[in-house]
Amino acid sequence: MKKKMILITIILAISFLVLLPIFILTNNNVLEIIVISIGVTLYHFVMRLIVGYIINSIMKNKANYNNFWFREKRFEKKLYKVLGVRKWKKYLPTYSKDTFDIKQKNIDEILGATCQAELVHEIIMVLSILPIGLIPFFGAPEAFIITSIIAMLFDSLFVIIQRYNRPRIIKIIKREQKNNK
Repeated sequence: MKKKMILITIILAISFLVLLPIFILTNNNVLEIIVISIGVTLYHFVMRLIVGYIINSIMKNKANYNNFWFREKRFEKKLYKVLGVRKWKKYLPTYSKDTFDIKQKNIDEILGATCQAELVHEIIMVLSILPIGLIPFFGAPEAFIITSIIAMLFDSLFVIIQRYNRPRIIKIIKREQKNNK
């Protein structure tokens, strides 16, 4: 998935850089919406890559899964059951499958990675709102609002998956520790 995200980001950047001067020269309304849409989408891809890189550089998948922020809350089990997380989580992409591979990583590393991935997506959700601030400068509120909402909702799915998986992984650890005694 990492290579695909980088490729899409490059394609978006090239498209934006090619179409922006054409729009500036022609002032075409349809082209304006296309350029704004590509620009906002480019922002979302670049921002995701940067946030992931920064958080990974700082945390290195060693987050403390016992931290209050990462612990399961009382309402979550019921919520995940209502949302049917177990049924749809397998259909969403994973940025780096190796990070969560139980054959390559120990359970603590995987738990740290779930916390880190959750935090990355939570930060991305907040940063997804920023393009709305460009409405006064560029107009086209639909493009900014729709892409921001879709981006936030999309990233919330990944937060849900990490929070859904973590208690199950912790159960595996406790079961292993009990069996080893």
